[in-house]
Amino acid sequence: MIERLQISNLRNLTQVNLQSAACNVVIGANGSGKTSLLEAIFLLSRGKSFRHHQPKRYIQHHQTSATVHAKLNGSSTLAIQKQADATTLLRLNQATVYNQSVLTEQLPTLLIDPSTMDMLEQGSASRRQLLDWLVFHMKQGFHPQWVAYQRLLKQRNSLLKRARHLTQVQLAELHSWDKGLSSHAALIHHYRERIFMEWQPYFADSIAQLLPAYAEQLSLTYSAGYDTSVALDVQLNERLEQDLQLGYTRIGNHRADIHVHWRSSDFAAAISSDSKSATVDSNNLSQVEVNTKQTVLKEQAANILSRGEKKLLITALRLSQLPLLLNAEQTADLSIGECSTRATPVVLLDDITAELDSTAIEILLSTLATLPCQVFMTSLTDDIVPLVKELWKNPSVFHVKQGQIFPTQ
Repeated sequence: MIERLQISNLRNLTQVNLQSAACNVVIGANGSGKTSLLEAIFLLSRGKSFRHHQPKRYIQHHQTSATVHAKLNGSSTLAIQKQADATTLLRLNQATVYNQSVLTEQLPTLLIDPSTMDMLEQGSASRRQLLDWLVFHMKQGFHPQWVAYQRLLKQRNSLLKRARHLTQVQLAELHSWDKGLSSHAALIHHYRERIFMEWQPYFADSIAQLLPAYAEQLSLTYSAGYDTSVALDVQLNERLEQDLQLGYTRIGNHRADIHVHWRSSDFAAAISSDSKSATVDSNNLSQVEVNTKQTVLKEQAANILSRGEKKLLITALRLSQLPLLLNAEQTADLSIGECSTRATPVVLLDDITAELDSTAIEILLSTLATLPCQVFMTSLTDDIVPLVKELWKNPSVFHVKQGQIFPTQ
C-alpha cells in the first residue's frame, strides 16, 4: 500500500507530496489535475500512462522529465523518471533496476476509468491485457515466456515486412523462430487458460451483484488466438505465404481474446429445464439448442446491452479480478505455512460518479471496502464522501485546484 506519494512535473502537477490512506478521495473540477494523480500512480506501476504513451505528452511544458516516487508500507520505495525522449530510470529501494516488471510486482494497479468503458467494442488488446494482468500477478512463469514470445514475434514480423520472398537462409531463420514461438505459446496458453478458469466463478459473482437480471445469460469465454490442438509452428508454416503477403503474423498468443456472450432467457430456461429432467452430459447444451430451435447460441453482449449495462459489465470484469487475486495469494501462503507478504493491490477509480449510477457505485465501493486493497478515486463533487466515510475508517479526502492538492481537514 502506498503510504506517501511524490510527483514532479507531470502535466499540471509541479510538486505533489501527500500522505495516503487505505481509501483516498480526490475532488476537483475538470482539468484541475485529479486524473493526473491517478496517471502518476499508474505510470509508476506500469511504466506507461493510460492517457498517452509518449512521455513528452505528459511531462510538464519546459521540463525535461517527470518523476513519481512512492513509499510503501514496510518501508519499500519505488521511483520512476521519464525523459521526453522516453528514456526511463527505475529504482527500487534506492537501487537502479532495469525491468518495469520489478516495480509492477511491488505495486499492482487496477484501473477503472471512462477510457476503459469501450473495451467491449474495441480491438482485442485491452481485453487480452485484462486477462494478462491477472496471469502476470498469479503465475511467476508467465512473464518471461511472454517477453520471449514478443521478442521473437517482433523479429518475425520485421522479416515478413521487408521480404516478400525468403531466401533459404531467411527461411531457416524463420523456421527457427517459429519453433521458439510455438514453445512459448504453449506455456502462455497454459497459464492463461488456468487463470481464466479460476476467474470464471468470480466474474459470475460480480455479474450477480451488478447485473442480477442477466446473471444466467452472460458468460465469459477465452480464445487462444490459434488452434491449440496443433503446434503453432506447424500452423505458421502453413500460413507463411499469406503472412508474407500481409507483412505480419496473423495467428498466435498475440491474437488471444476474451469475450462476454449473451443468450436469451428462454434459452437459459430451456437449459435449466433440461438439466432437471435428465443427467447433463457435455453434449446437453447442443441438444437444448435443437430442442428449443435456437439459431444463435451466443451473441456478443456488446450488441445486446445498453450503454449503461455495458458500463456495469466492464466494471464487473475488473472488479471480479481483485478477490481472485487476493484469494489466490492467501491460498498460496497457507499452502507453504507462511503469512502473506505480497503487495497490496491499488484500485484507481476515475470519475466513477459520471459513469455509474448510485446503486452501482454503492455496490462497487462496498465490495472494495471488504477487500484488502487501497483505493484512489476521483470525483467532480464531494457527494460521494458520506458513502466513503460509512464504508472506510479514516479515509483521506483531497481537493485539487490548478495542480495543487490540499488535504481536507
